[in-house]
Amino acid sequence: MSKAINHLATADALFFGKGGLDQRRTAKLVDEALAGCDDGELYLEYDQSEGLSFDDGKLKSASFDASQGFGLRSVVGEATGFAHASALDEAALKRAVATVKAVRGGRGGKSDESPHGTNQLLYAEDNPIDSEAFARKVALLQEIDAYVRGKEPKARQVSVSLGGSWSVVEIIRAGGWRAADVRPLVRLHVSVVCADGDRMEAGSSGSGRRAAYGDIFKPEYWKREADEAIRQALVNLQSVPAPAGEMPVVLGSGWSGVLWHEAVGHGLEGDFHRKKTSVFSKLMGEMIASPGVTVVDDGTLPDLRGSLTIDDEGTPSQRNVLIENGRLVGLMQDRQNARLMGAKPTGNGRRQGFAHAPMPRMTNTFMLGGDKDPQEIIASVPKGLYCANFGGGQVDIVSGKFVFSITEGYLIENGKLGAPVKGATLIGAGAEALTKVGLVGNDMKLDPGIGTCGKDGQGVPVGVGQPTLRIDALTVGGTAT
Repeated sequence: MSKAINHLATADALFFGKGGLDQRRTAKLVDEALAGCDDGELYLEYDQSEGLSFDDGKLKSASFDASQGFGLRSVVGEATGFAHASALDEAALKRAVATVKAVRGGRGGKSDESPHGTNQLLYAEDNPIDSEAFARKVALLQEIDAYVRGKEPKARQVSVSLGGSWSVVEIIRAGGWRAADVRPLVRLHVSVVCADGDRMEAGSSGSGRRAAYGDIFKPEYWKREADEAIRQALVNLQSVPAPAGEMPVVLGSGWSGVLWHEAVGHGLEGDFHRKKTSVFSKLMGEMIASPGVTVVDDGTLPDLRGSLTIDDEGTPSQRNVLIENGRLVGLMQDRQNARLMGAKPTGNGRRQGFAHAPMPRMTNTFMLGGDKDPQEIIASVPKGLYCANFGGGQVDIVSGKFVFSITEGYLIENGKLGAPVKGATLIGAGAEALTKVGLVGNDMKLDPGIGTCGKDGQGVPVGVGQPTLRIDALTVGGTAT
């Protein structure tokens, strides 16, 4: 039996095995709803999620939620009919059918070709919520709290959170085509505030993946996160006011890729290109970045937070090259925008949940490595800024202009790392910054599994990454006088 069929068996047991929906009648209702449409689907979802938070030496909160529902979508040209309900029963589905049938006038009932199936399995079906007893989860958070306080005398506040979810989705299209996926997701986060006299500074670290809790409960795993949070807090205690002005900036590997995700990635999603609201809309085939810059979106990497066996329209995930050696060569597409642009779907049709319609979204988006040693890149900068970790940021997707805060940064003086800095921000535009990438390191690394991307009110888990690289000139906002 193929792994894909196992997914369908798991999904069918949830959606059709409890008496709310009949599989055969559901398929007929989908055919009725989508007759005369270009595209569309019924999206069924069951989700469990939990979150535990340990703060100031005690369990601060614990939550568990279970939800289920469906979203029914019909697509004709640029028009979309969409209805959703949290009730998985035939009466609710019939009301949804009546709603989406209002969108008509496609190509005489000839709908778009359904996605090809896949037997690929990028993550296991294990439910993390059931994999460990609640008391053991609480004990883990308590143990991490005690470890941090015992190891670092300067620690004044310790916050630890653990979260997990398990989602089962099934997608049904006209003609009886079906696909399913079972998606686990876990994350651990540790935050530490350290004090030195009257000065207090924070550090944090987290990681996650598509799996059961598993390794998170191993001391070597959670101690790594705790030690990193302590290290960052102690570094920030030594920080000096950040300089301001235009200067060379070196971005560290891994999580720094969030800058490109926001400032460039959204501009390479198909809907912005079709509507010509992306700064890159008319630049396909043109050089938009420095030679040596290659950016891909890859949803096929096993166990990663942003990976998907199939997207939320049923299209298998794939590796999409977006920028190749500086040249714009590809976009991320869902089915609707791909059809309207005469392109093929790329496995990037994603939605937050059953109450949302899909749209083009990133999965794991990262810049590939080059041939430079990271130390050589730092040594090439007489005076500048090294950014090891990013915090929050704001981006105008249309223009690509961004402002990002730096949570861990260092002065570069005479080619060597100097004092850590506090209050630094990076200010610029993605399209311009891409052309100023001077050196690309050979240490490409993906983030540890902490990213969530927002777009049009929908949040989805994503991954980012990059090697160490030098941007020859970027505006730094600082606090130094």
